[in-house]
Amino acid sequence: MKDLENIPALMAEIGKRARAASAELAVATAEVKRSALEAAADAVWARRAEIIEANAKDLEFGRDKGLSDAMMDRLLLNEERIQGICDGLRAVAAQDDPVGEVLAEWDMDSGLHIRRVRTPLGVIGVIYESRPNVTADAGALCLKSGNAVILRGGSESFHSSGAIHACLVEGLTSVGLPADAVQLVPTRDRAAVSEMLRMIDYIDVIVPRGGKGLVGLVQREARVPVFAHLEGIVHIYIDKAADPEKALRVVMNAKTRRTGICGAAECLLIHKDVVDTIGQGIIRALIDAGVEVRADATLQAIQGTQAASESDWGCEYLDKIIAARMVDDIGAAIDHIRTHHSQHTDCIITEDDAAADQFFTRLDSAILMRNASTQFADGGEFGMGAEIGIATGKMHARGPVGAAQLTSFKYLVEGDGAVRG
Repeated sequence: MKDLENIPALMAEIGKRARAASAELAVATAEVKRSALEAAADAVWARRAEIIEANAKDLEFGRDKGLSDAMMDRLLLNEERIQGICDGLRAVAAQDDPVGEVLAEWDMDSGLHIRRVRTPLGVIGVIYESRPNVTADAGALCLKSGNAVILRGGSESFHSSGAIHACLVEGLTSVGLPADAVQLVPTRDRAAVSEMLRMIDYIDVIVPRGGKGLVGLVQREARVPVFAHLEGIVHIYIDKAADPEKALRVVMNAKTRRTGICGAAECLLIHKDVVDTIGQGIIRALIDAGVEVRADATLQAIQGTQAASESDWGCEYLDKIIAARMVDDIGAAIDHIRTHHSQHTDCIITEDDAAADQFFTRLDSAILMRNASTQFADGGEFGMGAEIGIATGKMHARGPVGAAQLTSFKYLVEGDGAVRG
């Protein structure tokens, strides 16, 4: 490995190794990849004490850096969360292998038989901040989809990511796959990020996982294609036909289960007909749970709310804060969401099928939900085992990006001496 102070040389070498490893990984059998992931899961659990010890160093670093409680929660690893990492690795291992899947096939009058078949993208670059579990999720999904990956974890999760990465490498080498198939950038130097964004000869797509600052930087400066979402500005609209018990259960979970994740609800829209009933009950419950409710003029009549400013509409708090406003009807709710959302996840609470259809049809978020907590906006909850990120763009991958979304396709064309007239 090159001198860590020479970042361009370091990253070039990592890129070359990843490109070489991707060629081997692309032809690895489904069974070998599955065995590698299962061995990695075993290694994570066997080394859980080492991982927790490494995480303690990261937590100390985070405290010294002044990270918020929500960010510290994202950083924390304990036995329960390590068990979750192991479960995620095994879930990805158990999935059908996407590589080689025939997406479509047909015959032409010319005598050609054509198949469209899934194929790996090549080398994925993942840049992430404080959540060390991304190391395992990204490594697993890239391995499953036959891609090599270059992981650049945040400075906050440096030690935790290193400990988890060692387990992934153990899984790879145990079945004879190249260790370079999953590489972790071994420096906190931010120059490594800038270098990755320009590595068009080695990296096929970049996936940023983190806050608005990181994702905005990547989207602005990357010369490599990007799968990303900038913010999770998540809305819940309580329709006049909402079931009060469902509404309370869903909103409370969507806001308070974990406030620091991108699927956490950030804005509550309440139909005027249920402001004094369902709306008032939910807002009081949020306040009782310690959530700061920043309300419009109408909802400020509810004791304990605070006045919302214009900047509260379209804000990703990632904290125990939610914006709330009354709307005249579903059309007004949709207009508000269109104006202020980030095309991540939006939800309607209603028993009216026509209202739900209107909400689903007129909005273009990557994920739209009905009567379900927005905290389900997660690849694991979608049956993908894990996710490498959420994509809100409209090209190729959208929503939770799992193994299948990390593939492209190629056409396999066969004839029997066919020639074109």
